[in-house]
Amino acid sequence: MANTKNIFISHSWTYSDAYENLEKLLNERGYFPFNNYSVPKDDPIHNAPFDYQLYNAIKDKIAPSSCILIIAGVYSSYSKWIDKEIKIAKTEFYNPKPIIAIEPWGSEKTSKLVKDNADAIVKWQKDKIVEAIRLLT
Repeated sequence: MANTKNIFISHSWTYSDAYENLEKLLNERGYFPFNNYSVPKDDPIHNAPFDYQLYNAIKDKIAPSSCILIIAGVYSSYSKWIDKEIKIAKTEFYNPKPIIAIEPWGSEKTSKLVKDNADAIVKWQKDKIVEAIRLLT
């Protein structure tokens, strides 16, 4: 059995269908056990009165993760939280967390911000995503 991977999927709840589709895609992939450390939609931390509380909660979720997956849709360029997740992954740990940018299926425009910070850029294909995770972790 392959080693279980700890991943954090960065996402915007405004576009939660993309997150849910990515999680489903990974769950359908055979021989790829993983733990998802993402912040769930119903997590009460979303209602934190201060940004620093949400920042610290996200940092706590990223800490045990071996990599960060970011769906590189154009909306990512305008999300302050995805920007902060990139900062956390790259600067808050002794060993920076690798970032994998996933280009949405059929997308013509993608996030330059995400791709500029990515250690790997892959298409929306489960084998390519899993290959990148295995390569970087």
